[in-house]
Amino acid sequence: MIKLFVGLGNPGPEYEATRHNAGFWWIDALARELKVSLAPEKSCHALLARTTLHGQPLWLMKPQTFMNLSGKSVAALARFFKIQPGEILVVHDELDLVPGQVKLKLGGSHAGHNGLRDIHAQLGSADYWRLRLGIGHPGVKAEVINWVLKKPSPEQRIAIEDCITRTLKAVPHLVAGEMEKATLIVHTSKPPRPKPPRPEN
Repeated sequence: MIKLFVGLGNPGPEYEATRHNAGFWWIDALARELKVSLAPEKSCHALLARTTLHGQPLWLMKPQTFMNLSGKSVAALARFFKIQPGEILVVHDELDLVPGQVKLKLGGSHAGHNGLRDIHAQLGSADYWRLRLGIGHPGVKAEVINWVLKKPSPEQRIAIEDCITRTLKAVPHLVAGEMEKATLIVHTSKPPRPKPPRPEN
């Protein structure tokens, strides 16, 4: 079961609306749904909220270390509360999926994502869950850094927000440890059709 939800991003207003902060957007949406507020927690260099859902303790975290040191926050909390890697879900932006697409997976490589790379190193394990929010790819590797630190177009932002709303429906299952049900919800919730709609047959 998931005890710690971590959204990845960079702190500060200048980064707030950039693609790299999609994980922060997801945590903010979950906090609104659970009616909790995240507050600074110095011991793990993060904004943190603690709550319960269906009787299970639950933490929501937004590391404030900048992306490439995200593991520092995650490992500090996980060690203190004895949270295992398999009880952690990291929500992050994903270049290999288009806006509106999302995938849930356990383990695997960090695929060059600096936030995941540091979490791997600090936890000493890759066996944590990831929710990969599609942000699309600029098409050229050299453009990736600029791409993730820019704001998505309004259409892309709406697609990502829709995706966040859909995947929040899986949270009760994630907390209950019903990973197959959660995966089914995440993977079968199709993004809305692009406009204009196709004519009905």
